[in-house]
Amino acid sequence: MADGAKHGATPLEGDGKRILMILGTPKGGSLCHALSDAFAQGARSEGHVVRLLKLGEMQFDPVLREGYDQSQNLEPDLLEAQRQIHWAEHLVFIYPVWWGGLPALLKGFFDRVFLPGFAFRYRGQSQAWDKLLTGRTADLLVTLDTPPWYFRWIYGAPAHRQMVRTILGFCGIKTRRLTEFSPVRPSSEEQRQTWLRKAETLGTRC
Repeated sequence: MADGAKHGATPLEGDGKRILMILGTPKGGSLCHALSDAFAQGARSEGHVVRLLKLGEMQFDPVLREGYDQSQNLEPDLLEAQRQIHWAEHLVFIYPVWWGGLPALLKGFFDRVFLPGFAFRYRGQSQAWDKLLTGRTADLLVTLDTPPWYFRWIYGAPAHRQMVRTILGFCGIKTRRLTEFSPVRPSSEEQRQTWLRKAETLGTRC
């Protein structure tokens, strides 16, 4: 995507940066939903164009049943997701860390959507590949029950490395910011309101 490309999608939507938010939790009414709303509010206040995919409301099989050995028809919601990713200049992923990794629904979304020919392409039989989503950036808003220092230094932050390096980075998407909101379970209402204000501020900095 050229740096000088025109922002916005349609005259009605405006000329702000094209932002696609992907809410990667199946749980309704969660802190992730509230963070998503706050981020979107901040981004729209700066004139950016924001669209949202809620994976928990989409209809698709999250299991890549034959790996890459056979093609698996994409459901309409996944075809639309690919169109929205192509449209976007900036992606925002909001999700919890469960068992040290991504929720199964979000991982299944990547398995089904970030396919060869869409997100990457191997060069013949070599180990080299082309990153087909280059030019896009990403913000990650991540909730955890584990304290950040413990997740990083004791567990090695496996979910963060997977997202930044082996999924987004592999496809050419550069992670600009990774923001943790934790620990969630013992947090107070005052702490959560602080987190929501922080998410809104992040949205204004797109």
